[in-house]
Amino acid sequence: MIGYIVRRLLYTIPLVLGVALIIFIIFHVVTPSPAYMLLGRSATAEDIALMERQLGLHRPLPVQFVDFLRQIVTFDYGYSFQTHEPIGEIIKRGLIPSLFLTVPAFFGGTLLGILLGIVCAFFHNSIVDKGIVALSVMGMSISSLALILIGQYFLAFHWNIFPISGYEPGFSAVRYLLLPWLIWISMAVGSDVRFYRTVMMNEIRQDYVRTAYAKGLPTRLVLFRHVLANALIPIITRVVIALPFLYTGSLLLENFFAIPGLGNLQVGAILHNDWPVIKAVTMVGALLYIGANLASDILYAFVDPRVQLK
Repeated sequence: MIGYIVRRLLYTIPLVLGVALIIFIIFHVVTPSPAYMLLGRSATAEDIALMERQLGLHRPLPVQFVDFLRQIVTFDYGYSFQTHEPIGEIIKRGLIPSLFLTVPAFFGGTLLGILLGIVCAFFHNSIVDKGIVALSVMGMSISSLALILIGQYFLAFHWNIFPISGYEPGFSAVRYLLLPWLIWISMAVGSDVRFYRTVMMNEIRQDYVRTAYAKGLPTRLVLFRHVLANALIPIITRVVIALPFLYTGSLLLENFFAIPGLGNLQVGAILHNDWPVIKAVTMVGALLYIGANLASDILYAFVDPRVQLK
């Protein structure tokens, strides 16, 4: 197992270098000069050249790429054009609100989706199955923006059950996050139910399930120890691949509920042409995605002995 993990880690090195090169080309070659974006259209060539020298963009591209690799390793992405703060500190400050928003809602929605998927598979083609599927399709058909506006108007403004918006650090944040959590789960559970229903139906029709029932095992034991255990491969794939995107939170939810997370940071950086922040968030997201793929490969071997560690 250790040898396999080491090999997989070594495989990720050229992958990280390739991703870093692509992001570097996009931000340093394809897009306009950050100096031009900072100074505006009225800037002269001399002004742009002076700004590029101040930003270090006058150096040869290979030197800039090596400096970018150093930033990735040290997590020192320089300073924001807009606030002049260290970008690493900005990301760390926005990370906690984003994770507070996304992690409980994501895992709550995933757990609910798995449970409803098992129920649908067990009661296949019954009124229970058809009713849950119909509600899931209905939920998928409503736009996330509509759910946010409906939730804010009725549950927050009209009925005064939740705060309309805002955020406080620490445990006090829970009362502000309850409504965003509810909306997140409402947005995600429809597609989750349809996916996990298909996965569970594929497993529940296998011979080992009929054998388990023939041995007299109770339904609860068959569903949760055998069916669910054998369905972990697609569940892990869906969950682990989605995890890297949680650190940015939800752009819509963070903006509508005034949550100071990384989603708000991204929107503000794009609106203000904050080039270093956009580049840093893009690279961090890519690294997390690569790490999630690595984690999923390793988890496969733990949950399914048929997976060979080669």
